[in-house]
Formats: sequence, structure tokens, C-alpha cells
Amino acid sequence: MRGLTRRWILRCPPSGGVAPEGTPLPLRILTARGLTANADAFMNPKLTDLHDPSLIPDLDRAAERIWSAAQAGESIAIWGDYDVDGVTAAAILYHTIRAVAPNAQIQTYIPHRIDEGYGLNDEGVTQLASDGVRLIISVDCGVTAVGPAANAQSLGVDLIITDHHSPPATIDALPKAFAVVHPGRPDSSYPFPDLCGAGVAYKLAWRVATIAAGSERVAEPIRQLLVDHLALTALGTIADVVPLLDENRVIARFGLSRIKSTPNIGLRALIEASGLAGENVNSEDVGFRLGPRLNACGRMGHAREALELLTTDSPRRAAEIAQQLSQMNDERRATERRIAEEAAALAEGSGMSADDHRAIVLAQEAWHPGVIGIVCSRLVERFGRPTILLNRDGDECSGSCRSVEGFDIHAALCSCADLLESFGGHPMAAGLRIRTEQLPAFAKRFKDIANQAITIDQLTPSISFDCDVRFDELTTKTVKSIESLGPHGRSNPHPAFRACGAIVDAPPQPLGAQGRHLAIRLRQGDVTLKTLAWGWGERRDAFRLGSTVDVLIEPKLNTWRGVVSVEPHLLDVAPA
Repeated sequence: MRGLTRRWILRCPPSGGVAPEGTPLPLRILTARGLTANADAFMNPKLTDLHDPSLIPDLDRAAERIWSAAQAGESIAIWGDYDVDGVTAAAILYHTIRAVAPNAQIQTYIPHRIDEGYGLNDEGVTQLASDGVRLIISVDCGVTAVGPAANAQSLGVDLIITDHHSPPATIDALPKAFAVVHPGRPDSSYPFPDLCGAGVAYKLAWRVATIAAGSERVAEPIRQLLVDHLALTALGTIADVVPLLDENRVIARFGLSRIKSTPNIGLRALIEASGLAGENVNSEDVGFRLGPRLNACGRMGHAREALELLTTDSPRRAAEIAQQLSQMNDERRATERRIAEEAAALAEGSGMSADDHRAIVLAQEAWHPGVIGIVCSRLVERFGRPTILLNRDGDECSGSCRSVEGFDIHAALCSCADLLESFGGHPMAAGLRIRTEQLPAFAKRFKDIANQAITIDQLTPSISFDCDVRFDELTTKTVKSIESLGPHGRSNPHPAFRACGAIVDAPPQPLGAQGRHLAIRLRQGDVTLKTLAWGWGERRDAFRLGSTVDVLIEPKLNTWRGVVSVEPHLLDVAPA
């Protein structure tokens, strides 16, 4: 079915089964998503559901080396990445090593996004070695860093790689490091390969703590530290948009509940600067308020300040950095809007939005390298096709890629590897470097791969819904039970329902500045609901008084003067 803005797709479980009529809405949602077999574990996650860290290849070897280095006073460097996942991963390991070995000689290193690019590099490794570092631990990067690993080995530095990005297809192709800790390695039997970088770092920190304790049971202060670290792990998990299933769901659920009361001085300052003090932080707050501020530092400046925020013990310095991050985030948003407008105009003007061109590849000199990844996502939302945006700097271009469901952009880059200088990532997002002279050939080959893999129908943005619903089913009690399915994100999106045959009961009322939003009263049978349509101010004509429509809605609760009511958000509308 096609609505006003998107195709509507009914979610179907792998088994093809449908919950019988009268089944409670939460169970109907789980049925639609193929999750009924583990419904109890999904609805009631426990910390004991987290898998044994030792099942990850090389993790025990890495943990033992870290503990011995910390005890011996060897110089240790944690090599992070410049996004939320990399910064939180580095902070988790830093605090854990400090806690179990207070005299450990430990420092952190985050490459500059523009000057050094993503991941491990020879120059940084050489500099750390010359500074006396004997152990480098990478987080959220390194699984394809064959050259830097060889360089570290030649310099007498042990390199521990912890990563979650797409690994090489064979063990022999892994970097020759002291340890390569990756839950999805070709030889891995770990039950859940979809941890983010912070998740992998958390598992390593957990094992370092038990090795230091000489027992699976650690002292209470260390146990409390690990529980508190779930807040940082949840930040990385949600911000990196990994599937919120299995232990990622456990991490997100318990980590979000820890954020409000976190003892981390920097995270508290960030919460204050984001206007969330005293609030229960949810996944949307991480995605739209906390995460963007942490990311802004790496996009517009140097991410070492974001890591300093999460590792400082000075409240004054933490408040100062948090305010700087907020200012950088405002700057980032303005830059992002400008580039998005330019890129969209270029894509349309060059025919990349046509049916026979199912991918967008663009390069410009003036595009800020720190924000083009976000702009990629905006263009994917707008045009419904994989997008690659590059900053052109003389004879080299570098940038970001974002994909659509069903198109593995990392695999597509593998098919173009002979044209690229370097690349890395996973099926939905990646980064690359390419010689400017190779750009036309790459753009054509990438377009041909996309044209073959993506159908014309896929080019129209779609929205999935879980099942049909009647207005009389949407009681406050039911909506509260639906909210217990959170936190929501990739692979566990907000529940959405189709309500058929709703009558527009009153003229739409404009809301917000310039009437950008609408409040619409819809009636189905004897039940009338006020629905909120965000950003629909220019579509008032779709809701003629007395007309009958089908709507896609996301159930929400609204509290006003102590009264709780059901107030769904409108996602799309179609003639009944």
C-alpha cells in the first residue's frame, strides 16, 4: 500500500505466522518481528543474559597482557576513534585499568579526523613507540590495519586490536597483532557478533577486572564500576546504530537506566549541557542530544576533548568541555544544512535521483569532512538510495557512505577495491579514500552494482508497521505495555500500527512556529484521538473535514497537568 509519503510494508516474521485476533498488542508486535520464541527474555532482560567475554577470540590473551603491563608499569596507550562509539570504548578501558591498577602508566590517543583519518596509522604508532609506549590497545578500529600492525611489531610494541567492523574473510588476512579481539572473526563462535566497539571494550574491561581479582567475583567497588560503565556502553551501542537485540538490548536497557545517576563527572556535565538533568534518558535522547554533542567534537575539531570529558576528574573542566561541545554541535548543524542543500541539488541536477541511477556519488572541495557522513544519511532518507559523499582535496578524495536496507555497501566497496586507496566499515555505513583520477570509474562501477542489486520499487522510501489496530485498543495501560518493548533502535524500531477507516473529526490545527506541525482529531467508531503530525504543516489538505483515511501511527502517551492520555504520532496517511 502506498501512503502520501512512503510505501507501507507489513512486518512479517520468518515463520510467516500471524498472531490470532485478540492477542495483546505487545505479543502481536513480537510475533510480527519473529521474536516470540524468546519473548520472556526480550521483555525481561537480565544482566546475566550477557555472554561470557572469554568466548570472544583472543580476548583472554589480550586481558592477561593488559593486566601484566599495568602491574609492571609498562607504558600503555589506548587508541580510540573520533565518534561516540570510539570515545566511550576508550573511556571504559581507561577507567577500568586505572581502577584495578591505580599506578598503571596509561595514556590515550585519538587520531584527528581530517589530518589522520580513521583508524590506526603508521605515523601515530611510530610516535607512540618513540614516546616509550610498549602496549597499544585499539578500540573500535584496527581489524583491517595490516600495515600499522606490522609497523608496531617491527618497533617492538605489542598491539591489541579490539574492533567490530567487518573483518577480513579469512584468519590469514587478519593483522599480525598480539591479539585481535573481534566477536565476528571468521573463526569466532561467539553467540552474538553484533556488538559495537564500546561493547567489545566493555567485555575486555570485564575480563581484565576478573583476571586482576583472580576470580570471577570481583570486589564490590570494581563490580559497581562495571555496572556504571554500562551507561557509556549504552551510549556507544545506541549511537553506533547496531541491532538492539540479544545482549545489545541488555546493554541498552540497563545502561540507559544508569545514565541519570552516573558517577562519571563528564557524562553528568554533558547531561546538564544537553538540558537533560534530572530526566530519565531514553534512546532518542542519546541519538539526538547526547550523541551529537560528543560527535561534534570529532567532526568540527579534535575528539580528544570528548575523551577528556569522559575521563577527567575535574567538574570545572568537564563543564567547560560540555559547553564547548554544545557550541560545536550548533556549528555542525548549520554546516550540515548547507551541505545537504548543495548535495541534494547536485544529485537532482546530475540525474542521480532518476530510476536508472540507483546510487549517489558526489565530491566537492568545500564540503567539511567532519559532517558529510551525517549528510549522507539525510540524502538516503530523501532519495532512498545508497549515498557516497566525498571531500575533494587535490589529487585525493575521502568521505563517507551510507546505505539502504538490503544493500551491503561494504560488500559493494569490496567489489571496487582495485579503484580505492583504502576503505572500511560494515553493511550500512563505511568510509573510503580514493585518488581523484579514479573517481569517475568508481562512480560508474558503484552505480552499476547498485542498479543490479536495488529494484525500482526499493527507491521509494518505505515504512514498516507491525499490525492493524483499533482506536479502542489504544488505552493508556496498553501503550505503557508497548513502551516496555524499548529501548528502540535498529532491529527494534518503535512499534507502528495501521488504523483503517478513521474519520477526520475536526479541521487540522497548526502547531509550532509558522504552523510547521499539525494536531488532527481522528475518530474511529466511538473513540476519538488527537494525533500529532510533526512537520506536516504544508499537508493540511490531506485531512479534509469528514474524509475517511487510513493512517500509520506510533502510539505515545502525553501527560498534561497530571492527566495521562494516548496521543499518537502520525507517520503517514492514505485515502481509505
